[in-house]
Formats: sequence, structure tokens, C-alpha cells
Amino acid sequence: MDIQIVNAKIVNEGKVVESDVLVRAGRIERIGSGLGSTQNLHTVDAGGKFLLPGAIDDQVHFREPGLTHKGDIATESRAAVAGGVTSFMEMPNTVPPVFNHDLLEQKYQLAENRSAANYSFYMGTSPDNYEEIMKTDLTKVCGLKIFMGSSTGNLLVDDPLVLEKIFGNFTGLIAVHCEHEPTVRASTEHYKRLYGETATAALHPIVRDEDACYRSSSFAVDLASKKGTRLHVLHISTEKETHLFSNQLPLAKKKITAEACIHHLWFSDADYERLGNRIKWNPAIKKSSDREGIFKALLENRIDVIATDHAPHTIEEKAKPYFDAPSGGPLVQHSLNAMMEFRKRGLITIERIAEKMAHAPAVLFDVQDRGFIREGYWADLVLVDDQQSWTVGPNNILAKCGWSPFEGYTFSSSVTHTFVSGQLVYESGKIKEGLFGKRLSFTPRNR
Repeated sequence: MDIQIVNAKIVNEGKVVESDVLVRAGRIERIGSGLGSTQNLHTVDAGGKFLLPGAIDDQVHFREPGLTHKGDIATESRAAVAGGVTSFMEMPNTVPPVFNHDLLEQKYQLAENRSAANYSFYMGTSPDNYEEIMKTDLTKVCGLKIFMGSSTGNLLVDDPLVLEKIFGNFTGLIAVHCEHEPTVRASTEHYKRLYGETATAALHPIVRDEDACYRSSSFAVDLASKKGTRLHVLHISTEKETHLFSNQLPLAKKKITAEACIHHLWFSDADYERLGNRIKWNPAIKKSSDREGIFKALLENRIDVIATDHAPHTIEEKAKPYFDAPSGGPLVQHSLNAMMEFRKRGLITIERIAEKMAHAPAVLFDVQDRGFIREGYWADLVLVDDQQSWTVGPNNILAKCGWSPFEGYTFSSSVTHTFVSGQLVYESGKIKEGLFGKRLSFTPRNR
């Protein structure tokens, strides 16, 4: 059905403009006032709410295949659209890991009739799948993921010779998890001997400290600089790391970029006492000074995009002793709400939120016709009511794991409508079933 959104405050490309949007065949046909007859149109009266481009989350773990007791493409994509995330890029550390294109295409086939949001999946890297990764079609796949730390088995790739070969020859974007694995392993064993079963999550930023992050991320940046690689460093967790990145070029011309995640912008080590393993992520949430430094770098365009690293586990898994509890948690439903809280506090404007959550990911990943409210673009749109508060609780958490580190928090704004590729998939707390997102397409730039 074609759609007309009227009386909206459109947030797009650094401006807020009161206007209407006409959507036909999934795309934005016109932006303006008095767009014409309502015949054969579904009209949504925004009533002065903000209309933003849908968020593009460049780092999620939706757990399918192989780990679907934690989450799956259907459940987690519905949590995403409820939070205003209309497109996601999902990681390869499923079971089995995505080390070849047959497995990669199987994930795309799973998403085709399950995902409420638009989708893309990273190709995975092992120490011995070089020939396979070089077959990647960069018009159909968002990029290559390398775990340079914080992984096990064939997912861990930290051999300098292997990395040099990949960085030197892969022409697409390489997204990396950076923690120096030998440092983390030595620290883990040391503190296990000291504390054993009595260890708590408060130890996490000590076990996975600033040095472990900086040693790995600085190595990746140095190698990418030498090889001319398009490098994207995920989930920056320390203030020190932010100085590895520059704002001297516009994003479209940058080869080395970085991401900030909601949990590193919101929480600090002071929150471990209250939330424990619920905020155990890799890399670890660290000091408040790190949090402030990351936010500063984000506003200065040294950090380019905001994402979630949505990585659900069951509450029973999280309740295990610190060393046994898995890292990660659900965030995709609450990322836009969290950023709107920062806006309320005067820390960021709504225009910058749209930039960092929609425009910048679209530019960085060369996404075709998404991430902006422009005529001719796909209608990935989100209505936000900044006067409608709500409290996070078990009755409104859509992630399959059923919990959130934001549980009990009252957000001062709400996502009321989400449109994915021109379809109204979420309205006033309810998912419209039977509507599915589309596979993202890319226009890869020259290296």
C-alpha cells in the first residue's frame, strides 16, 4: 500500500523541516506540502512528531543458525524495528561460522522470509579461508569481519602474516574486533588464580584492559595505513583509542573509520556493582573518562557511527559466575531511545543522531538508496514522539532472551511508527506480521 505521512518534523542532512512525505512502491516519491489526494493512500498523521531516516546498525549478532535459544533473525529483527532500526548487518560467529559462500547465502535465504528489517551479513574470516573471502561480491555483502581478539578456534585471526595478506588484497571494507588475545588470555588466567569462583563482573575492565584494546587496534590501524585497506574498527571502548582516528577527511573519503556502541556511551565501570554480568561485553565497559572520551570523539567525527553490538544470551547464561558467563547483551530495541535521552540532556542534537545512526552508516558502507530521506530513496523511516515516555520491562522487551540492561529505566521518548522499504511494520507497540525487509545492496567504491 502507498503511504502519505503528513505533519512531520523531518530530520535529515543537518536540518529539521516541517513537511509531508509521499511513499509509492516502497520509495519516497515526493517530499513537500500538499502532496495531493489521499485516494488509494494510507495516511499517517505524524502530529508534529520527528520523522527520522531509519537507523542502520552495522553490528549485531542475531544468533541464527545454531544459537537460536538466545535469539533468531525473526525475533531480533522485530526488536530492531520496534527500536527504529530498519537495517542491520549481522556477524558471522554463528554455528557453524560463516567461512564460505554457501553458508553465507544460507543466512540470506533464512532472512528473506523472516526478517522484519532490511539485512546484510558479513563474510567471516578464518586463518585458512583466504581464497573464499576473495570471492566476496561487494555489491551484495556489507564487508568482511575479522576477530583479531576475543574469540576461539578458527574465528580468531591474529597471525600477522595472515592479516597482512588479507589487508593487502581484500578490496572491500574490513570490520575488526580489536583486543590483543595474548594479553587477555594471560590476564584471565592470572585473575582466575587470584579470585576463582569469587570473581565478579567488576573485574572485567581489568581483565580486558586499555592496553589489550590499544595494542590490537593500533596494530590494525598501522597495518591498514600501510596497505591502503578500508578498515572499520568496531566498538571503541577507550579514550586512548579514539586518537587513532582522524576527522581531517569527509567520511566518504576516509579509509580508516571507527564505531561507538550504545553500552560504551551509556554505562561505566561504576555500573558493574548494580548490573553485573548484564553489562559484560567484549571489549569491556571501562571508566567514566573513557565513556566521556568516546562521546567527545563521536561529536568531533573521529568516531563515525553509532551501533549496538546487540548480542543476546539467556538470563540463565548471564547468571553464571563471572568467568563462565558469556559476553554480550540485547540493545537493538533501545539504541535510538538511548540517544534521544542524550539529546534531552543536551549532549547531542537530533540532527547528529540521524547523522551517526543513519546517514554515516549508509555512506561508510556504500549502501544503495538508504540512510537518508530523499526522493527516490527507499522509505526506511521512523516516527519518534519526544513527549511520550515509557518504562522498559518484561512486557515490552521483544528480544528473545526477554531481558535488557535498560530494564526499569524510563525513556522520555518513544518510537511510534517504523517503515521498512515503504511498509509500515511497527505501529504503537505492535509488529505488523507478514511484512519483510529487503537484502541491502552496495555500490563499492574504488580502494
